[in-house]
Amino acid sequence: MYTAQGAPDKDQLVRQYAQLVKRLAFQLMAKLPASVQVDDLIQNGMIGLLDAITRFEEGLGAQFETYAVQRIRGAMLDGLRESDWLPRGIRREMRRVEEAIHQLEHQFGRPPNESELASALGMPLADYQKLLQEARGHQLVYLEDLAEDGEEAYLDRHDTAASADPLAVLEDADVRRVLLRGIEALPEREKLVMAMYYDEDMNLKEIGDVLGVTESRVCQLHSQAVARLRAAMQVGAEAPIKKRRGRPPKASRET
Repeated sequence: MYTAQGAPDKDQLVRQYAQLVKRLAFQLMAKLPASVQVDDLIQNGMIGLLDAITRFEEGLGAQFETYAVQRIRGAMLDGLRESDWLPRGIRREMRRVEEAIHQLEHQFGRPPNESELASALGMPLADYQKLLQEARGHQLVYLEDLAEDGEEAYLDRHDTAASADPLAVLEDADVRRVLLRGIEALPEREKLVMAMYYDEDMNLKEIGDVLGVTESRVCQLHSQAVARLRAAMQVGAEAPIKKRRGRPPKASRET
């Protein structure tokens, strides 16, 4: 796949790996709201593929496809960040859900169910489930919402350059510990959804077939599980981080 001059043949590489871009785009679409267009993901992914072809060096010891996947996904995510694909209103509502989860868990000593959360939020159960459906694509970590009023950003409290990436936050030992504990505390059905989605790489329709529910219902369960995990991370991860940097731990909220 090299030209007569010894340079990578870009045209041939693009043709060969175009299907890889499409496959990654459709995989990512399962995690995103319906407002996102797959063609936009593919377009950004092709930019990432071209970037990978330009930057790749065999001497780095990595297979090209492995390297290309990273660049393609990165380009797709960059495009999503720029377009702010999850409406801020929905993100605000999901933060309300996370706060309600925290308060009710403290009150009940167990994960609250959907009816209890809907009641705490002052909305009918159907409206709450609709919110979960609209929040498809709600992420475990956002760059802009990991700071509290009057405090430096969560990411800014990490000293490594890699902390600009939310994945680096999840790789922090304290955060990983809290996250694993949160996963174990999930209601059984939500835990099963997360396991099939992330460990087995099943799509929403396949999970629905296993559980005997609709794809929309799986989406709701996934959004609620993410909200529970975000609530667990925001409550549990801050204290050890502040302690490590010489700050007093945040007082727990009593209800």
